[in-house]
Amino acid sequence: MASEVTIRPMTDEDVPAVSAIEEATFSMPWKPDDFREMIRRDNMTYLVVETDGKIVGGAGMRNILGDGEITNVAILAEYRRQGLGKRLLVELLKTGKELGADAFTLEVRAGNEAAIRLYESLGFVSEGVRPDFYERPREDALIMWKR
Repeated sequence: MASEVTIRPMTDEDVPAVSAIEEATFSMPWKPDDFREMIRRDNMTYLVVETDGKIVGGAGMRNILGDGEITNVAILAEYRRQGLGKRLLVELLKTGKELGADAFTLEVRAGNEAAIRLYESLGFVSEGVRPDFYERPREDALIMWKR
């Protein structure tokens, strides 16, 4: 595991690194302007996790009338299973509460067992399914909530 871990709000200078992580992680990645939008809006936040000065992941959330919608969570493959995703999400939930969210929701691929276990460890519960929500490959999404 990396010796020094920092979790902090994303800056405009971080967008290229965060975009590269998104492209390496998801089949339909966000574009750089999507991340810049997260920085500019008062009801949104995007945090990055750094190890030894290198951005290795990020997670975003928007507050919609008191519901914190977690938009995406991504950790570079070589840094997974080190607790970084959990630390990042704990901080994101704390930040979300500061933005006024009192419940949190997210969608996750039904087959992404590692992510589902992570979310469940933080108190999220599956409350529904969105059939064929994801493309490339087509897959259902579990709708998870932490209330």
